[in-house]
Amino acid sequence: MHNLGHTRSAHQRNHLLLTPDTFVRTTLPGMKAASAIVHISSALGAGFTEYTAELESAGELGETVAQRFLYVTDGSMRLHAGGKDHLLEARGYAYLPQGTSHRISSRERSRAIVIEKTYMPNTTANASGVIVGSEDGVPSTPLGDDPALQVRHLLPDTLSFDFAVNTMIYQPGAALSMVEMHVMEHGLIMLEGGGIYRLGDAWYPVTAGDFIWMGPWCPQWFGAIGKVPAKYIIYKDWNRHPPAGPQK
Repeated sequence: MHNLGHTRSAHQRNHLLLTPDTFVRTTLPGMKAASAIVHISSALGAGFTEYTAELESAGELGETVAQRFLYVTDGSMRLHAGGKDHLLEARGYAYLPQGTSHRISSRERSRAIVIEKTYMPNTTANASGVIVGSEDGVPSTPLGDDPALQVRHLLPDTLSFDFAVNTMIYQPGAALSMVEMHVMEHGLIMLEGGGIYRLGDAWYPVTAGDFIWMGPWCPQWFGAIGKVPAKYIIYKDWNRHPPAGPQK
């Protein structure tokens, strides 16, 4: 049955909610047997690009001139970088510094979350090298003192990195302890479960597959609802001074 124009997707001044019923696929330069669902980019004023890449068997992602973070959600992918070959299976991830020559291909139908950002140098720290890991091998720590809300930091918290990527798991009924408002922007994809997200002055039901962009100083809060834990992967810009002066 036709949805008669109804969707949970919403586009407001300081936030964006995209639900799978509104996803549109495109092909990006360098892709072979693959497509992308572009969730956010500079077209909406964001300082990064985030998309879901869907690769057929023997598909390829193509390179980028920016730094790239990739997190596999389904299937498996091969990464060749720095003269080494790596196999990334579900929950596997890789960080590729800006300008790194690399090749990403799929062994089967696969999906990955991809984040790309122009690197902002820091005079006190050198850019990092290639990182390959698995979320399963990253220690989980509680957010604050709440054991029902666990965080895994997928990138080292050092000044070499100008952004962070974390996964967060909320047990049913767990919630952020405060409404946050800050200079960092976020890109977030719900991986499992669901709940209620406050964005600005609106309250949205969200579930696995949804994407959220939160601009700087957007009021934000999340609480998990349901019988299973809620999990998402979240990006934020980090470890740099905010730009001085008005931005064009």
